[in-house]
Amino acid sequence: MSGMVVIGAGQAASQLVASLRAEGYQPPITVIGDEAFPPYQRPPLSKKFLSGEMAEDRLYIKPPEFYAQANAALMLNVRATAVDLTAKTVTLADGAVLPYETLAFTTGSRVRKLTVPGADLPGIFYLRGIADVKAIQPHFEAGKRLVVVGGGYIGLETAAVAAKRGLKVTVVEALERCLQRVTSQQISDFFEGVHRAEGVTILTRTGVHGFDKAADGSLVVHTANGDIDADLVIAGIGILPEQEVAQAAGLVCENGIVVDEYARASDPNVYAIGDCANHPNPLLGRRLRLESVQNAIDQAKAAALSIVGRPKIYAEVPWFWSDQYDLKLQIAGISAPGDEVVVRGDPATRKFAVFYLRDGHVAAVDAVNAVPEYMIGRQLIAQKKPADPAKLADPAVPMKSFTA
Repeated sequence: MSGMVVIGAGQAASQLVASLRAEGYQPPITVIGDEAFPPYQRPPLSKKFLSGEMAEDRLYIKPPEFYAQANAALMLNVRATAVDLTAKTVTLADGAVLPYETLAFTTGSRVRKLTVPGADLPGIFYLRGIADVKAIQPHFEAGKRLVVVGGGYIGLETAAVAAKRGLKVTVVEALERCLQRVTSQQISDFFEGVHRAEGVTILTRTGVHGFDKAADGSLVVHTANGDIDADLVIAGIGILPEQEVAQAAGLVCENGIVVDEYARASDPNVYAIGDCANHPNPLLGRRLRLESVQNAIDQAKAAALSIVGRPKIYAEVPWFWSDQYDLKLQIAGISAPGDEVVVRGDPATRKFAVFYLRDGHVAAVDAVNAVPEYMIGRQLIAQKKPADPAKLADPAVPMKSFTA
């Protein structure tokens, strides 16, 4: 029996194995991963693991023995290079060929690389996996000059850890504000202010043109607004879906592997889950590709049900989070330009929320140290209940009243 082959060994793969076995799936499962580690959590990489507060084994989603007990073979440190949809085989970089009955792509995503001159110089790092963090950590010493290229969540989380460690941090962002692609002016202004108060220099509207080595071995970062001296650079300029093998096999791909509401790809024997999947969301009324732990977990559960013959439509409110200093930013839904923005609470207290209304309904919420606003906000997004902006902005109106 050829069973199940899973290409990719991350959060989605681990959840798929657990869900399949919980749903009574009996055939053998093989999980192929191109890293040396069993499936692990990525969010702590730019937070507690980078800071040294979390040991490597605590990153692992399941202990290694779980996979053996689940009759799931982990093939690590090997890359799948080709899939033959007609023969139903997966070819590995070492030449091995694995047959499958059902195939799942849980390949996730990879970092977008800098393409400017000097981008391959020593001392320029990316932060995507355990090996990346281990390469960075020896350079995280008080007094070192760090330039972070990119003011998104990863860039700002990295900046926060570095500032707490005593590094001299400069964040360089090409757009008008940090977090511009994902949130409102209010949230951007708040986090930029927090970082500046912690000693971080933030340069917006500043593109990077290239890098050079200085005579003392340090780096020179050439930007549109002048040169910056650095001992190390960490780039966080986005990620790209790992879809090349799927696309070469003939599966439909467009900003990820295109799947239906059951996580099934254009071949009925193939599924795609997590960062690599472009899926329809009935709650949001559009297709999207999500880069989140929640999506990887919930979509894997939906795929498992489909594989065992009990299909259930995947329709969940997207949610995310970011930890910076003593602040927890929790996000639910997807905001968009043109949304009505409603601020609840005072940002100066470091506890507030920003709601985004579309057609009179809550479409998204960004909550800073504000758990009730986040939790009720998620419910309001799912229920699509009309919300009065004036009452939503008034902290004296209990959040529970909006779901009554």
